Amino acid sequence: MSNQDSSFSEFKSKSGLKRISSALCYSLAGLKTAWTHEHAFRQELMVAIPGFIVALLVPVSPVEKLLLIGVLVLVLITELINSSIEAIVDRVSLERHPLSKNAKDLGSAAVLLAVLLAMATWAVILLPLLIGRI
Repeated sequence: MSNQDSSFSEFKSKSGLKRISSALCYSLAGLKTAWTHEHAFRQELMVAIPGFIVALLVPVSPVEKLLLIGVLVLVLITELINSSIEAIVDRVSLERHPLSKNAKDLGSAAVLLAVLLAMATWAVILLPLLIGRI
């Protein structure tokens, strides 16, 4: 099948270095869009950046540092996916519809679970350090 086949998107990726270059540009554009238009993403990033610094400075194992940073990145990833879902729903229709509400609520629930996982991970790793100092 050729790329001209109507079952393939004309926007589908290219091959080789051009694909990698294009993917990087699209990803950076997505991050810029999230920063510019998504309040929740900005708020979560403003929590994550100091969290990254704390995670690097706290006296825990490299694996624990990775977990502390990883769950913060997971929150950001989940927020980006949630924002994508919201954008698609709004693109289809701004009319209120139960399925649109479900899609947005499910995306929000995914972010909530990622945040709760991040909080639990930070508590499990850092509370023993804090209790040991008391």
